[in-house]
Amino acid sequence: MFLCVSGENEHGGGGAAIRGGGQRSRRSRLFRAAGVALGCVLVVSMAGAAWAYWHLNHNIKSVDIDSALGDDRPARGMTTPIPTGPDSVSATPLPSGALNILVLGSDSRNGKRNKELGGGSSGGARSDTAMIVHLDEGRTKATVVSIPRDTLVTRPSCPLDSGGSTAVAYGAMFNSAYSVGGPVCAVKTVESMTNVRMDHYIEIDFAGFADLVDALGGVTVTTDEDISDEDSHLELEAGTHHLDGTEALALARTRHGIGDGSDLGRITLQQQLVKALLDQVASTSLLTSPTRLYNVADALTDSLTTDTGLNSLTELMGLGQSLKALSSSTTETVTMPVVTAPSDRNRVVADEPEAGELWESLK
Repeated sequence: MFLCVSGENEHGGGGAAIRGGGQRSRRSRLFRAAGVALGCVLVVSMAGAAWAYWHLNHNIKSVDIDSALGDDRPARGMTTPIPTGPDSVSATPLPSGALNILVLGSDSRNGKRNKELGGGSSGGARSDTAMIVHLDEGRTKATVVSIPRDTLVTRPSCPLDSGGSTAVAYGAMFNSAYSVGGPVCAVKTVESMTNVRMDHYIEIDFAGFADLVDALGGVTVTTDEDISDEDSHLELEAGTHHLDGTEALALARTRHGIGDGSDLGRITLQQQLVKALLDQVASTSLLTSPTRLYNVADALTDSLTTDTGLNSLTELMGLGQSLKALSSSTTETVTMPVVTAPSDRNRVVADEPEAGELWESLK
């Protein structure tokens, strides 16, 4: 609570009034009162901004992946800074180098809303969605590579928080890496199968994704066929729809209501959502609406788990500012090349040499 004091005594004289100068005294008191009021507004505004920054910063959860994995990883790419504009010689330059970010959508069971939105009733979580976001040098173009969660991979030995490590697993489902070893094992598995360094890690859960879409005002998508999925509780006719957060999440999770019911059909919908979200962000005047900007930032940071390189509002803002030239038209979405697994027709494996060529293009 802030207390603003004018400096006048309870009788209104303030110890400074001169008899016979009543008009000047009243004018002086008015100026002093206005100055005190303005000072109070500034103090409260600064305190509010400081609290908002603390709150948003405190929202972010992080995992120290670098320390957990050590040096036995693919080489890190070079990051080259560039000036932010012609008048920003003295400003801190924004990073502009190529970057690879592993983005996971988890079906976390933590919290009532996650359970209501489909996270289940038991403990634990799985990586329901996995994408490598590759930002080209200059960060005006991006490639989003989806990894089917049913891909059979060699899951490497991963360190555990409790000490020790997991055993190497051959022919394991890709999304099992997160289940047995969390973000650290998910990153290590991706790096092992691609030989590409993941510069950053970002995870968002069910409730966070839905809240983010709602904070942005929904998202507009076009479907080529009717969708009816009892598991995701989504019913959509073919055509263009403006979805709220819960509906957008259901679309991202839809699998059995489209195509052949495989994970590949769901990936197509998820890639549509990625571009639709980019369009929605571009069309939403966040900078002219402090309330909406705060709501979006609050929804986003509250749902994020990142690596320690992105675990502050300052770092996230820097990343966001470096992507201001990125748009849906300059973002390419692809799926890791796969073929049906010989051992299980319901699983897939990397299709070589195409998969290897794709990973090489991300270096």
